[in-house]
Amino acid sequence: MALCVTGVVTAGLVLAQAWLLSRSVSSIFATHRMDGVGRWAALLALVFCGRGLTSWATEWLSHRASAAVKSQLRGDLLRARLARPTDSSTPSGTLITLITTGLDALDGFYSKYLPQLVLAVIVPVVLAVAIGTRDVVSVVIIAVTIPLIPLFMALIGWRTEAAVRKRFRVQTRLANHFADLMSGLPTLQVFGRARAQLEGLRRTEGANRTETMRTLRISFLSSFALELLATLSVALVAVTIGFRVAAGGMDLRTSLFILILAPEVYLPVREVGARYHDSADGMAAAEAAFAVIDRAQGSPSPAPSTGAAPAPRATHSPKTHSPDTSLSAGAVDLSSPRDVPVALEDLRHTYPDSPAPALDGLDLRIEPGSLVALAGHSGGGKTTALDCLMGFLRPDSGRILVGDVDLVGASQDTWRAWRRRLAYVSQDPAMVRGSLADNLRLGAAGATDEQLRDALDRCGGHSLALDKRVDDDAEGLSAGERRRVAMARALLRVELGGAGMLVLDEPTAGLDDAAEARVLETVRGTGASVLVVSHRAAVLEGADAVVTLEAHS
Repeated sequence: MALCVTGVVTAGLVLAQAWLLSRSVSSIFATHRMDGVGRWAALLALVFCGRGLTSWATEWLSHRASAAVKSQLRGDLLRARLARPTDSSTPSGTLITLITTGLDALDGFYSKYLPQLVLAVIVPVVLAVAIGTRDVVSVVIIAVTIPLIPLFMALIGWRTEAAVRKRFRVQTRLANHFADLMSGLPTLQVFGRARAQLEGLRRTEGANRTETMRTLRISFLSSFALELLATLSVALVAVTIGFRVAAGGMDLRTSLFILILAPEVYLPVREVGARYHDSADGMAAAEAAFAVIDRAQGSPSPAPSTGAAPAPRATHSPKTHSPDTSLSAGAVDLSSPRDVPVALEDLRHTYPDSPAPALDGLDLRIEPGSLVALAGHSGGGKTTALDCLMGFLRPDSGRILVGDVDLVGASQDTWRAWRRRLAYVSQDPAMVRGSLADNLRLGAAGATDEQLRDALDRCGGHSLALDKRVDDDAEGLSAGERRRVAMARALLRVELGGAGMLVLDEPTAGLDDAAEARVLETVRGTGASVLVVSHRAAVLEGADAVVTLEAHS
């Protein structure tokens, strides 16, 4: 709305400028005197100041709109990622490119393209009406020639859109390639393959450079074509006016008024075409962002659950210091899985574009305090089952029962409440920059140093100091140490943080037999229900039940 107001004001100021210029110049030629030049100049200066102020206001409004949209999109992207943290369809490199440079390109759309689009709708109409009141021939020429500019814009725009989308794909491929290379650099260096990756990186970089130059070439050539078309259209109006002035069919004041306005009619439309290239990158990034956000609509529980569930309560070991042992989530109360069985019934899930289901009728039941293991070859759906249980994936069919409460289709608040009752250790446990104690307290913020030390020792971390420094991506910890810390953190979450169920994905991989036995003993000692994915014989032998999943071809 504000941009429309500035567009109307701009059109009025252009009209005032043309009227003052034509009136002042024609009066000087008619009287051959310079009387009143100062007054005309002062009025023109006010008009110029008004146009400058309007231009500043338009730019300010567009930048505010751009900042608001970018902020909202970035927030939506992060929420979408958090809603589906296990989604591998959007690599981290692509996500980083989207959130940073990709969405920054929206400035071109909001600060350049959109204001010109508003002006192109308002200014030519107002000015054409003003010209039509003075000369019908000129307005007919304008009405015939001005649609040619949008026509050429559309033809050029289709080519530009395809080129920009291709360049964005190449750019994201380069970002993903670089991110994968950096994450795997230690392994490549160990096997002497790091330098061999330079050639692939050079090729991807070269492709990105080629696509960027192709897009710029289209931009420059299209701007030239639009400028030429607009110039020829203005020249056609000027030639017809010149002949009629020479023949005495039009006075000087009217001819000057039309000649001053004619370029202003074509200018906003021409600028829309020129500024389209500024918006293309941002729009390509916005489409990719919307694709990520739309995929998140498939995350669990977008619709609230209508039924009320019983209100079970958590029971903890004597070491538990959690002040609140009940958890409410809207109309549904969830209990600690210590007290009630957890069951997956006829669970099925097929990933998009996958020819076979990842899960096909999984049934398992975890009795309170029992340890159930998921086994099978890679691709059998073990991690998918964990993701469904924790609410990161929505199963296509089946039920996830906590006692008598079915979590499938429950509200997001209910899923968040359920996840607060879980302690999860993934295959690649996450760490934050800081001390080892900082990472352990993610499981129980109020834990003392003595409690941290006890939990770490019970998980085999006797040699790890609480003040040991951990950098990004758990740098400073070996794979085994990382799992020990993650297990200790999960232990604290069960004993001090109110969780009642352990969900473990290959928790003992990378541990020796003694450390593995110690971890299993610790897990059993918590009294919590446990669902563990493992290929290790010791884990499977120590489980109360083993469910084997087979890969589907």
